[in-house]
Amino acid sequence: MEVSLWMWGTTLAFVLILVLVDLFVHRKPAETTLKEAAWATLIWTVIGLAFSGVVLAEGGGTATGQYVAGYLLERTLSIDNVFVFVLILGYFAVPSALEHRALLFGVLAALVLRAVFIFVGAAALDHLSWMTYVFGAILLVTAAKLMRGGEDEVDPARNVALRLLRRVVPVTDRYHDHKLLVRVGGRRAATPLLAVLLVLGTTDLVFAVDSIPAIFAVTREPYLVFTSNAFAVLGLRSMSVLLARVVDRFEYLKHALAIVLAFVGLHMIVEDWVHLSIWASLAIIGTILGGGIGISLFATRGQRGHEVAGSPAASSTPTDPSKEH
Repeated sequence: MEVSLWMWGTTLAFVLILVLVDLFVHRKPAETTLKEAAWATLIWTVIGLAFSGVVLAEGGGTATGQYVAGYLLERTLSIDNVFVFVLILGYFAVPSALEHRALLFGVLAALVLRAVFIFVGAAALDHLSWMTYVFGAILLVTAAKLMRGGEDEVDPARNVALRLLRRVVPVTDRYHDHKLLVRVGGRRAATPLLAVLLVLGTTDLVFAVDSIPAIFAVTREPYLVFTSNAFAVLGLRSMSVLLARVVDRFEYLKHALAIVLAFVGLHMIVEDWVHLSIWASLAIIGTILGGGIGISLFATRGQRGHEVAGSPAASSTPTDPSKEH
């Protein structure tokens, strides 16, 4: 698929507009209701899938299949990001009115970091053919961790960026609206909101190490890799509000994700000998993810969703964000 600079520029501008729209709609701090979060998540998903029409017009059916497969894969992987993001918000006791701003800037950081990973990864695959096996091995290791539940072991207090921030500048013990830096006693200090943004951004960097190789198993076209990632992470804020209420209903989703990652990892390793069409890969990925969601909902039928442990809504005792635990 040949992508002109004009198309790249137009796409980047469109993504930026969507981010600004999200920011404008929530320019006044307010708590997002469950209904609003559900509608917002649906709208973002429709927008992401609708972009496949642009890909179809510019790149044809094969490129469209690659985009849709990549989008579904990254969108589902982003659910795991959401669970961890909610944990981080709970650790810092982020007020509901500031959750949107924190997650929005987290999404912006994710877009920038993933773009860097994408172009570095694409260059590595173009010049170092053996990197295919490295990426495949990364996905197999990640699949094993997911199956064991290791991806849940995230401790914000041990975040390297957070520790560095505390050494460079003091962190206040309370939030100051949307400000990142304030002056306390004539000395500049960071607010907990800045600490939250650093932890969100660096945590997503870890997730990108896993998710970018996964999308390269579907397509090597940087444009499709970037757009599928960009549209997948847009709307994480609303998805976090929604999933925080129903996290216990997706009991087997991680197992399905592990199987998908194992599949795409093996596919990368054996692709020189075993060839699958993009539509066959899409069908397999869709079946596994759909099966995981369906089995989870069936197994937990009759249960009411609960707030994910550590979320702001689930915590009655706010964490002191200026101190380590």
